[in-house]
Amino acid sequence: MVYLIGLWESVRDFIATGGDVLYAVAAALFLMWVLMIERYWYLTSVFPKMKKQIIQDWNARADTKSWYAHRIREAWISEASDNLNARMLIIRTLVAMCPLIGLLGTVTGMISVFETMATQGTSNARLMAGGISMATIPTMAGMVAALSGLFISTRLEAKVKIAREKLVDSLPYH
Repeated sequence: MVYLIGLWESVRDFIATGGDVLYAVAAALFLMWVLMIERYWYLTSVFPKMKKQIIQDWNARADTKSWYAHRIREAWISEASDNLNARMLIIRTLVAMCPLIGLLGTVTGMISVFETMATQGTSNARLMAGGISMATIPTMAGMVAALSGLFISTRLEAKVKIAREKLVDSLPYH
């Protein structure tokens, strides 16, 4: 319990040093990870059942050679692809937004530095240091958040592509 209190105090101090923009970085990071976990769950739990049902429905068809049968096959593959790619665009957008939110923190931190310089002069280094921290910490946090999401989202996109290709290969033209 004492460890959790110390951890919470460290996080609180980090946010206080980096400014309120870190809340936006944390919100984007949280949403990104929730969506990535949901996509991983879909790929490992839901899609295999859906794929099995599509394959069973295709194999149960008496007609798999006609133009109409091929359009049905394409429609099922398209629907499965849409389900596989659901929320992937949002994940990629959040990955791209994290560094931009961090840059917003850089701008607000630099404004704080310039405000301090204008009111207190350039001789007070301690006051300027707080603004410089507010300028650098959000940028770092945004980059770290983006890097954490970039790796996993790239892996998810590869898994989605492989899952779609396996589905297409499982629905042969007879």
